[in-house]
Amino acid sequence: MPLSRSQILVYGAVAVALLLLGARWIRSAEADGAPAGEVSFASGSSEPGGGGARDVVVHVAGAVADPGVYRLAAGSRVTDAVERAGGATAGAAVDGINLAAPVADGQQVVVPGGPGSQGEAAAGAGEGPISLGTATVEELDTIEGIGPVTAQNIVDYRDEHGGFSSVEELDEISGIGPATMEALRSGLTP
Repeated sequence: MPLSRSQILVYGAVAVALLLLGARWIRSAEADGAPAGEVSFASGSSEPGGGGARDVVVHVAGAVADPGVYRLAAGSRVTDAVERAGGATAGAAVDGINLAAPVADGQQVVVPGGPGSQGEAAAGAGEGPISLGTATVEELDTIEGIGPVTAQNIVDYRDEHGGFSSVEELDEISGIGPATMEALRSGLTP
């Protein structure tokens, strides 16, 4: 039995309405930042609980009120990580890290300690290991195996990456080879 003209009009109207609803749903998902066809959750990620690829997880340690592992939005800076960990403690040497550096997933942000910390002892009396988080170019230049150019490269790396999580990260710096690394391990701390 052939469809009447009125039935064709009704089916056509229903089809157009469904197309418009589908297009609206796709546009709203794209406006929320979710790929078309995915649901966007409150955190702006495409996963429940906010664990999407847009978040980074960082470990904040050192002279902060509440050290630990924190989830931050992508594009966050070291200062955001420090604030998330309750802020720096009184006497923390926040000038020893680059607060404006962007954080990366899996990064450790170490806020150098205040009074009595190894960084202060190294700066004041020249005893004990020197802290990579607070040392100046001049202090690093006093270490056997590190010249002024390498010392500047270390400070530049620290500023760019928000600090050092371990002495082994020095391996990433031009001019420091395996033999120099062995000699530096006892004289430096992150």
